[in-house]
Amino acid sequence: MNRVRHIFFSKWFLVFLLAFLLASCSEFNKSLNTHYDVLIVGGAVYDGSNSSPKNINIGIIEDKIISMNASENSSANHVLDATGYIVTPGFIDPHTHALEELISQNQNANVNYLTQGVTTVFVGNDGGGIPNLEATISLITKQGIGTNMGFFVGHGDVRKIIMGLENRVPTKDELKAMLDLTADQMRLGAIGLSTGLYYTPGSFAETDEVIALAKVASQYGGVYDTHMRDESSYSIGLIGSIEEVIRIAKESDISVHISHLKALGHDVWGQSGAVIQLVDNAIQQGLKITANQYPYLAGGTRFSSVLIPAWVRADSREAMFDRLKNRDLQDRIHEEMVRNLNRRGGPNTMLVTSNKSPWRGMFLNEIAEIMKLDVLDAAIEIIKEGDPSIASFMINENDLHVFATQNWTMTGSDGSEGHPRKYATYPKVFQDMVLKERLFSLEKFVYRSSGLVADTFNLCDRGYLEEGRKADIIILDLERFIPLANFKDPTLLSTGVIHAMVNGKQVITHEQFTEELPGVVINRQKINCEVNEIQ
Repeated sequence: MNRVRHIFFSKWFLVFLLAFLLASCSEFNKSLNTHYDVLIVGGAVYDGSNSSPKNINIGIIEDKIISMNASENSSANHVLDATGYIVTPGFIDPHTHALEELISQNQNANVNYLTQGVTTVFVGNDGGGIPNLEATISLITKQGIGTNMGFFVGHGDVRKIIMGLENRVPTKDELKAMLDLTADQMRLGAIGLSTGLYYTPGSFAETDEVIALAKVASQYGGVYDTHMRDESSYSIGLIGSIEEVIRIAKESDISVHISHLKALGHDVWGQSGAVIQLVDNAIQQGLKITANQYPYLAGGTRFSSVLIPAWVRADSREAMFDRLKNRDLQDRIHEEMVRNLNRRGGPNTMLVTSNKSPWRGMFLNEIAEIMKLDVLDAAIEIIKEGDPSIASFMINENDLHVFATQNWTMTGSDGSEGHPRKYATYPKVFQDMVLKERLFSLEKFVYRSSGLVADTFNLCDRGYLEEGRKADIIILDLERFIPLANFKDPTLLSTGVIHAMVNGKQVITHEQFTEELPGVVINRQKINCEVNEIQ
């Protein structure tokens, strides 16, 4: 009886083995017979999932990845030899200020991001949104862009359209108009709602107002992205701001993403542990909370946002200067500006970075000395001259590293004028956090630059090297993936991206920009999540 069973099972084993071999041969022949537009061979493939690399070949037709196991002998219009390099998904930057470049006629290629390995950027962060949204999308589509672009509904933009810069609660009709405008922009394809609760006019909004708008974004599958109300000790404090974020997530039933997470200034240094505990507890309760960060110890914003109290900035620029000249208000304003200056570590931590300012490359204390003015009076004069961008060196390295190692943290440049993060964020993360400090692995670096971002913002057709997904792909030489931009020369392009593809088109080949502009404006409402159904 046992002999009969043995023969029976042996026969079935041979049948299954034969079927498996025939299927494998069929797949091999299918791969061999497929003609690709682009075939990538020889590289170590990191697919964006935080898993170990694989030595496989990638076949691309038009804008999609068709095969993740193509034969190296397959025919193709172009073969990219990635031997000695790594192959990864194109990085997705969830927080940029690249709109000005993308709507221009000479910087719309977004080369400074492509040379970091970034193939998709988000704009409209910090509550800024995109003014004249439909016309702007039309312009970008007509002119072309080098990277893909996702966009947020900007709470500050919506509030400004309906209420101006007034420091008050909206009326019932005004709130309805804001809700309707938010819904309109979500239907046009926005990824979610962004707020800048530190900036005017966002800072004038109470939490209930934000919750109301976030509920609308949630109805369309959007994410709530926030520059929190306070990253320091300006108003409700860092911990209070995290608690507000958690409340918004809970009451709006929306995924929340914290932009450029940091503990800004001596008053809150060391609070990273308490922040992480609050976020982890919220995640354990079922809320979806993530964050991005850049790898620099200096933040960047406008001079007025750093020093001038929000209530002074209300209504208009003219109203701000009227208040600054009002003798009845001068003592109060001076007192608050002194506190703000101290929060930022004093005048020797504030570096003017704007290319348009004659004071570029100088610290506030140096400028005040040249002007022969008190530092606050000098700051007001600088703001009158154009309110330039500044970098303030007030981030603690330990807090930076603690935030970086969380599973819910990803990379985001917050790229702004004059700050090297606009040109060098991703290679700097690799050099500082992977190679130097060994905070996380190369696999995780790729994941937190691609797959994690795609998962967070529901971009189910990008972010991973997977059959059916869009062919946004980079080939990196890790030995030369180096950030060159610095505060003295903030516009030096990074090195090490050998090839880059956006939607199946090569935008960088042999480290040179190809002049192709294949990027698209991502419409969140039109993304086909059946990514594995290859047509």
